[in-house]
Amino acid sequence: MFQIVPPDFVNLGAQLGALRQEKAWCPQMSLKAAEIRGFQPIDTVYRKSDDKGLYLEIRPNGSKHWFVKYRIHGSEKRLSLGSWPEVSLADARERRDDVRKRIRAGDDPLHSRKMEKIRARLSADNSFQSVAEDLIAVRFVASQKAEATIEKARWFLSHLTPTIGPRPIDAVEPAELLAVLKKIEKAGKRETAVRTRAFASRVFRHGVAMALCKHDPAAMLGGALATPIVTHHAALLEPHQLGQVLRAIDEYAGGMVVKFAMQLLPHVFLRPGELRYGKWPEVDFDESVWRVPAERTKLRRPHSVPLSRQSLKLLKALREHTGWREYMFPAQSSLQKPMCENAMNAAYRRMGFGKDIVTSHGFRATASTLLNESGEWHPDAIERALAHGHSNAVRGAYARGQHWDERVAMAQWWSDYLDQISVGAEVVPIIKRASR
Repeated sequence: MFQIVPPDFVNLGAQLGALRQEKAWCPQMSLKAAEIRGFQPIDTVYRKSDDKGLYLEIRPNGSKHWFVKYRIHGSEKRLSLGSWPEVSLADARERRDDVRKRIRAGDDPLHSRKMEKIRARLSADNSFQSVAEDLIAVRFVASQKAEATIEKARWFLSHLTPTIGPRPIDAVEPAELLAVLKKIEKAGKRETAVRTRAFASRVFRHGVAMALCKHDPAAMLGGALATPIVTHHAALLEPHQLGQVLRAIDEYAGGMVVKFAMQLLPHVFLRPGELRYGKWPEVDFDESVWRVPAERTKLRRPHSVPLSRQSLKLLKALREHTGWREYMFPAQSSLQKPMCENAMNAAYRRMGFGKDIVTSHGFRATASTLLNESGEWHPDAIERALAHGHSNAVRGAYARGQHWDERVAMAQWWSDYLDQISVGAEVVPIIKRASR
């Protein structure tokens, strides 16, 4: 007969406890390549561990991804090693071992990978030209530099674009940059070569800041270029010669916009860039004043120009031609842009005046010299009319609001003087009086 032995519940509990303890002591089994395909997705993400921090993550969409866990500086991190089956179990273990070697060498693989992604993103378009264009956008356009300054930067870039423009910025060697600069220098443009090198240097430094290159090859070339010969803008200082030029301007048969610019420039003492970028809202015909905004002046502060009767007459005539446009002096090629930088100087050459006789910038020197020689006007009033700064900062701050009434009178006196010499009448030489 069979004998029924009642279960020993006390001993059964002890046996189960021992079994649990034995299971805890057993080492965790590593993954096997054959079993990975059988891991099925569930509603949540779950993991299957391998060894030494390696594990496989199975996601609800069925994808399987390898990760390795590690600790560095007390923080736990995880690094993706790729997706299964593209990365096999053997490949994942090899990559895990490589990560562990890098950690022992003091590297943080996750941080290094992030930096590599940043460099790759920045290097997507790392040509010299693209970095230069980014420099112009960031340091010139976004910083609201004067339009003339932005245009000048693009002009410097135009000298470099044909040769090193398409080159990766980190591959440009000093010798190839020097070849470009020497070509400019041999054309007799020493100052252009020097300033183009300085612009290139800014581009390389911008590239260093963006982690696109490691050094500035342009910095090594400062002593390899000839020193520019200092020249001054040609200025008309003889009334007879000045009158001859003014008459030639009045008879100019070229474009009307350029002609108006050349006629107005001697009256208003503005720099050529300040004039040609002028916009109609800046002119107050009722108050007889042209207010040039700070972003377009050399000293980055607003400059007001008193307008004489002659200046107002020219501006009203010009408004009939361009008053429906934003720019007072639009370009022929595009009415949305101001006339080009060399438009007036090119017109002087067509009229037969060499650059040693007259330049658009030289009219400022003409006005400064003849007004000072007249002795009629306070030197500070003349300096304010020319929008010059003061070497004495305190004096400069005090003088900003001074001499306006004198400047208004001086503007009219100067325009009357220009009219007198332009008609070819006998001109009474300016006699210098005692300075005020």
